[in-house]
Amino acid sequence: MVAHRDRAQRDYAELVGRRLSLDLTRGKPAADQLDLSAPLLALPGDTYTSAKAVDCRNYGGLQGLRELREIFSEPLQVPVEQLVAAGNSSLELMHDCLVHALLSAMPGAKSRWVDEERIAFLCPVPGYDRHFGVCERLGVEMIPVPMTDQGPDMEVVERLVTEDASIKGIWCVPKYSNPDGISYSDEVVARLAAMSTAAPDFRIFWDNAYAVHHLTDERVEISDLLAACARNGHPDRAFVFGSTSKITFAGSGVAFFGSSPDNVAWLLANTAKRTIGPDKVNQLRHALFLKGEAGVHAHMELHRAKLRPKFDAVLRILEAELGGTGLATWTEPKGGYFITLKVLDGCARAVVRRAAEAGIVLTPAGATHPHGQDPDDSVIRIAPSFPTLDELAQAIRGVTACVRLVGYEKLLAR
Repeated sequence: MVAHRDRAQRDYAELVGRRLSLDLTRGKPAADQLDLSAPLLALPGDTYTSAKAVDCRNYGGLQGLRELREIFSEPLQVPVEQLVAAGNSSLELMHDCLVHALLSAMPGAKSRWVDEERIAFLCPVPGYDRHFGVCERLGVEMIPVPMTDQGPDMEVVERLVTEDASIKGIWCVPKYSNPDGISYSDEVVARLAAMSTAAPDFRIFWDNAYAVHHLTDERVEISDLLAACARNGHPDRAFVFGSTSKITFAGSGVAFFGSSPDNVAWLLANTAKRTIGPDKVNQLRHALFLKGEAGVHAHMELHRAKLRPKFDAVLRILEAELGGTGLATWTEPKGGYFITLKVLDGCARAVVRRAAEAGIVLTPAGATHPHGQDPDDSVIRIAPSFPTLDELAQAIRGVTACVRLVGYEKLLAR
């Protein structure tokens, strides 16, 4: 053990001496991925009318262009008439839905949420830090729920929502989840749709961010939550979100909301108070560029060709440097944008700090939990997409050196 620690110290000293400056904090597309959508910059050209002869330069069309909604209807598992194409960010839509629920009663609600004494959301952990940030900003209490390899622990979820009417929702990233890469099983989806809830206005915030973001030849599919909710007598339960953020241009794409007809009417009525219509010119260029659902999948194959070597490199280095040490475990996702590295309890913050001191910036330890507090201090989110392959390899080798240093020091201090 001492010899392992000593080697780790030497490796870390050599790492610091390299004076690196590498950033693995967010799952951003790399420049060569953004280049795949370069033709968007020349579109729509001289064309400015939609398939329904709508002048996209003008006001109106609050639900978004039908031809674009048709393209994303199947990937998001939402009927065209129940799908809204809106602004550039699904996070914006999720934020707005929470604000609207606070300020205007939803279908099935007895009152506005702001008029109730306590509002809480279930938060499967590890999870997406921006979901937690929205709740924190709006004063929504967050209740952590453990994730399993099938999705959230449904025994815990069902018990909590049955007992407590102040629990109004649950955050879900159902396919290639952020950060574990887990896809919800058919059983989990069925139980979410069928479960009894004390709150009549309980909502599942179904953030299907990685619906078409496959990394392997296997295209993982999940059950249709919206249809399952309707079959079980809970048609208003699901809020489905998605976007083109990691399909075309991040920050310059299109976001989607899907739900029951009543929920769609509720959202559009509230949205009409803050906008006269979305950016239909951007929606038109996306429809012309992608052409159809098949075009989306073909485009995502180009993304996969650029992402897969990066994920493979991370996994190869983790195995070479940490395999068999007992210091860490990691996920091997079939899609999405992240790898979860789980180190010894009590070590994640120290690993992230050591990495930063060596010029490698990681997502803060704890970001995968509400209020940034991972009770085990063990989860680190790895985002392989943005650096070049060479930069990524340097960064991951550096991270493994930090894991070995912190881990062996902890074991020797026992």
